[in-house]
Amino acid sequence: MDYAANQVTITGSNFSPAGAPPTVAVASATLTLVSFSNQTAAAILPVGWASGSYLLAVTNSDQQTGVYRMTLAAVPPPFNKLRYHADGLLGVWPLAGTLAYAGLLQELNAPREWGDGWAAYGRRLASTEGCGVIHGVLAFGLDTALHQDPRYFRSDRKGFFRRMAHAARETILTHTDSGGETFSTWRMGSAYGSEFLSNLWYPDRLDTVRLGFLQGSLRVGFDVVNNLTAEFWPDIRKKLRRGN
Repeated sequence: MDYAANQVTITGSNFSPAGAPPTVAVASATLTLVSFSNQTAAAILPVGWASGSYLLAVTNSDQQTGVYRMTLAAVPPPFNKLRYHADGLLGVWPLAGTLAYAGLLQELNAPREWGDGWAAYGRRLASTEGCGVIHGVLAFGLDTALHQDPRYFRSDRKGFFRRMAHAARETILTHTDSGGETFSTWRMGSAYGSEFLSNLWYPDRLDTVRLGFLQGSLRVGFDVVNNLTAEFWPDIRKKLRRGN
């Protein structure tokens, strides 16, 4: 079943012995055939069918019919990418990180042209949050336009190093809305784009290609850490609960 395309593919034999298209029907409704061969037939399902088990019949040009059981799972609501990125910007932990990072910049007096005191801290806080907003807007725009899925999917493999490699790989590659895999344009574009754009309001000596590249790479590095956390923290939390 391809739920994104609302399409079912049946695999068998003798579907088209003479090269003629077979007839695919389910619950007395004839389905629109998308493609066929002597071993496979793909058809479009009607919209709005409830989840459950259905009998699907394939009839070839010799009037031979094979019956197959098809199970339609309940389709979850569509993934809300806007909410995902908003939570990544306005959640408790992201806001705490923004406050802490602005405090670190204040302690380091970076950039020094902004001085110290509460007004300077407010400027650094606004700068950090502004960079985060740009990052979220770019990420949402890119993954929506390119049909990429920004979520992290945990590994189904065993072994610490294999799972570490999976977490790193999931930083460079990303899933698509249709379930495939591709280069993570949304992540790289938003990471480097937000840093280059936010440097525009920094002093001229800091608005450089080198600094923008370093800051973007640092953000990607933090994404690796986030993926590692998403990969291993559920297991750690489970063990901690057992210990209590």
